[in-house]
Amino acid sequence: MNFISGEINDIKVIDLIKNEDKRGWLIELFRKDLIDEQILPEMSYISLTLPGIIRGPHEHMEQTDYFCFLSSTFKLMLWDNRKESATYKHKMNLITGENNPMIVIVPPQIVHAYKNIGDVPGLVINLPNKLYAGWGKKEKVDEIRYENNPESPYQME
Repeated sequence: MNFISGEINDIKVIDLIKNEDKRGWLIELFRKDLIDEQILPEMSYISLTLPGIIRGPHEHMEQTDYFCFLSSTFKLMLWDNRKESATYKHKMNLITGENNPMIVIVPPQIVHAYKNIGDVPGLVINLPNKLYAGWGKKEKVDEIRYENNPESPYQME
């Protein structure tokens, strides 16, 4: 499958502002007034990714991810897998992290993966709009995983 490099409709990128003073810094990660009500978070988690490690690629059929990249340096790759989208088969790359902190909102059916390309472990916070494995973790996980398929068209470069 060939992809076209460029923007993907409905991917929202919000630059994070680091408010610094003599005590350190503060960054607002979530403001209800910045996002649509249908993608308000249902949960949150933080992950640590070691240098050189890739997470993904995978996609969700219903879940929207709300990633916050704050530390180290990450390469984020996105592929539009929505057949009805004007940007179907587009791929998008972002470099984010400590020197370019941002929120990246990834809607359903956008395949996504990220790699820590920095020299130190990196933290990523996610505030998805669906509960992992549903209420009480009793439902099927909304995830299609591609990382163990060497034939997958979704490969980190």
